[in-house]
Amino acid sequence: MSRLTIHTLDTVPAEASERLQNVKKNNGFIPNLIGVLANAPTALETYQVVGGINARNGFSDAEREVVQITAATLNGCGFCVAGHTAITRKKNLMPEELIQALRNTQALSDPKLNALAQFTIAVMENKGQVSDAQLNDFLAAGYTQANALDAVLGVSLATLCNYANNLAKTPINPELQPFA
Repeated sequence: MSRLTIHTLDTVPAEASERLQNVKKNNGFIPNLIGVLANAPTALETYQVVGGINARNGFSDAEREVVQITAATLNGCGFCVAGHTAITRKKNLMPEELIQALRNTQALSDPKLNALAQFTIAVMENKGQVSDAQLNDFLAAGYTQANALDAVLGVSLATLCNYANNLAKTPINPELQPFA
């Protein structure tokens, strides 16, 4: 049971109504995260705007999901782990073995994606103050300085939704339960 209201189209504040309608139209359902964020329409707007910006960063779709699943796992956000697992599987972004390794914070068999996951962990655990060696390992794997900031952007997006879900104790929608 959520500690915060999970808004529906019937209960949503007017400022967030159009956003919820668009989510329902695009997804067929309203993820409970969106219903929770609708309590603060500016939080919902931030999530959607930053999500759109993150979607056009320098990473591939698979790399963006590496950051999101890694962050959600480290932040203990089961809702986002399920949601991003669903996205990754539905878009067939990576083999199942990599998804499971991410969900368990284990080493990935793909060296470049593993470097990204390890860098994401380092960014989170060190609040951005990664060591020279950690940054150099990331760059040596084929990433750029811009990608280092793309990882920070992804972590910032994940932090908003992970912390909101953890605060609310957001239940996982039935549509996402198979990915929990």
